Amino acid sequence: METSRRTVIAAAAAGLTAAGIGTAHASDGKKPVRELFGRLADGTKVHRWSLENGGTRLKVLSYGGIVQSLEIPDRHGRYRNVALGFGDLASYVASSPYFGALIGRYGNRIGKGRFTLDGTSYQLSVNDGVNSLHGGAKGFDKHVWDVEGFASGSDVGLVLHYTSIDGEMGYPGTLRAKVTYTLTRHGDWRIDYEATTDRATVVNLTSHVYWNLAGEGSGSVYDHELRIAASRYTPVDSGLIPTGELAQVAGTPFDFRRAKTVGRDIRVANQQLLYGKGIDHNWVLDKGITARPEHVATLRDPSSGRTLSIASNEPGLQFYSGNFLDGTLVGTGGHIYRQGDALCLETQHFPDSPNHPAFPSTVLRPGQTYRTSTVHTFGA
Repeated sequence: METSRRTVIAAAAAGLTAAGIGTAHASDGKKPVRELFGRLADGTKVHRWSLENGGTRLKVLSYGGIVQSLEIPDRHGRYRNVALGFGDLASYVASSPYFGALIGRYGNRIGKGRFTLDGTSYQLSVNDGVNSLHGGAKGFDKHVWDVEGFASGSDVGLVLHYTSIDGEMGYPGTLRAKVTYTLTRHGDWRIDYEATTDRATVVNLTSHVYWNLAGEGSGSVYDHELRIAASRYTPVDSGLIPTGELAQVAGTPFDFRRAKTVGRDIRVANQQLLYGKGIDHNWVLDKGITARPEHVATLRDPSSGRTLSIASNEPGLQFYSGNFLDGTLVGTGGHIYRQGDALCLETQHFPDSPNHPAFPSTVLRPGQTYRTSTVHTFGA
């Protein structure tokens, strides 16, 4: 029988130990701690914030709002970092495939970097073949955010601010973004996104954590069990741009309505898998857009017992199976990252929505406030 998260934390706090790895314990809810992590080429300081609560440990960089590490206990109370990342700032600047980053102004792809809004056409920064990916060549992941730590009641967290000026990466309007990372007393990691604009624009913010619940650098996640509460997905063309179809997952490798291992069907002869070199697709969540975060996916690592449950009010979930990790990057633990060594579960509106009127709208207008939330609940 699996041990509950609270039982693991209580046992560890009472003295259960494991040599060389560290054990879980309840936090005293202290305000996050800031330290200098490095400097950019222009001398700009980048800080790292460390926070802990409810048995979850989180380290976040002001550069890109990056989650450098997220540590949770296994069924025996032993901590491991379950998020891929780097040990130094230079690696994030030089070659990061969005490890742990906040993504904006538009998460995912916009076809040919173009869209039309209110009769005006806009050309965005193109950085993924002929398409725009994750906000362009210098998206929100490549800027230093203003960060403040807080401790409020039983919660601890960070408030991050970034202002994207009118015309940045081709997007109209000055967008003021606010993202709050909260660790609850139960160890949940909650992300609340907000944004306002002074001119009609499009926005789609998300988080790009690469998960490996066995621990970063431990090898493939193909044995992880995944369930996604979605009966449809958005097929793509050869450039990974949605065709506009909302296709049924039934009878395809994209059917995760019942939990199955990530790798079970990933090498099936399927044109969509060939386009993505694996899975890199958006799921149309059965719940649609909701007022509050509702459950959308569960991930489990059988070897450690660690689980991740995701709730969101977004209508889509991008599942990316780490297809482009090619053995050229060395992570925080000193291990080389290879294809399939992690996966991403990005809550979002659909890719290329500005060019598909039938998709849920991503338009934000003056006087409106963009709000969305995602909650990550961990267990063992």
